[in-house]
Amino acid sequence: MSIDRAQGLVLNKRDLRETSLIVDFYTKEFGKVCGVLKGIRTDPKKFASNLEPFSLNEIIFYRKTHSSIHLISQADKIDNFTRARQSLERATAASFMMEMINSVMQAEDKNEEVFNLALASLKELETNYNPEKISTIFKIKMLSLSGFKPHFDSCVSCLEKIMGQSKFSLSMGGLLCPHCMPKDPGSRSIFRGTIATVLHIEKNSFNSSLSLGMNPQIKKELDLILNAFLNFHLGHELKSQKLINKLEIPV
Repeated sequence: MSIDRAQGLVLNKRDLRETSLIVDFYTKEFGKVCGVLKGIRTDPKKFASNLEPFSLNEIIFYRKTHSSIHLISQADKIDNFTRARQSLERATAASFMMEMINSVMQAEDKNEEVFNLALASLKELETNYNPEKISTIFKIKMLSLSGFKPHFDSCVSCLEKIMGQSKFSLSMGGLLCPHCMPKDPGSRSIFRGTIATVLHIEKNSFNSSLSLGMNPQIKKELDLILNAFLNFHLGHELKSQKLINKLEIPV
C-alpha cells in the first residue's frame, strides 16, 4: 500500500459497523476518494476533524490496490465554512453541491477545476446572501467541467449553429433547430436569454459569472431545465434537491 496526502471536501459519510465511518471526499490531488476511518465513532479524539459535510480537510490515507475503499489514518480540519452553516438556505445549497459532485464524478478521476469550483462556491456562500445564484452558476459550470453538460452551442442533432428559434430536448440533451424539432415532439421552447446565460457562464470564470444579471423569468427557466436534465440523465432526483423543493429555495 502507498501512503498519500490530499486536501478533500467531505461529500458524504455513512456508518460502518458500530465504531467506524466511511467517507467520500473530493480531493484536489486524486479526485473522488472513498476511505474508512476506523474507530472514530468510539474515539472521536483519534482524528482532528469531525468530518462534517462540505468541510475541507487534509487527509493521509493508505491506498489499497485491490479495493476502492482506502484506509484514512489522519484527518485534519482546514475549513468548516461555519458562516455558511448558520443559514439553512446556504447550508442546503452547499449540501446540493457536494451531492452533485458525488453523483456525476467518477471515483479517482482527478479534476482540479472541479475542486477549485467547489471551493470557490463554498467560500462565496460564506459572504454572499444569494445562494440560489451561486448554486445556479455552480450547476452550469459543474456540468460543463464534468463533460455531462447539455448541448447549448448548436443543434444537438445536426450540429448546425442556431440563428433563430430553437427548442430544448430533454431526451436528446440539448437544443434543436427548426429543421430537427420534429425529432422530439416533447421538446420545449426556451428563451434566447436563457441560452445566452448558460453560454456566458460556461465560458467565463466563476467570479465573473457572479456579476451577471439574471431576470426572474430566465432564472426560473434555468432551474427548471437544469434540474430536469439532471434528473433525467441520473435517473433520480438528488436528495438535497428534494429538500430544496420542500423549502421552496430556487437553486
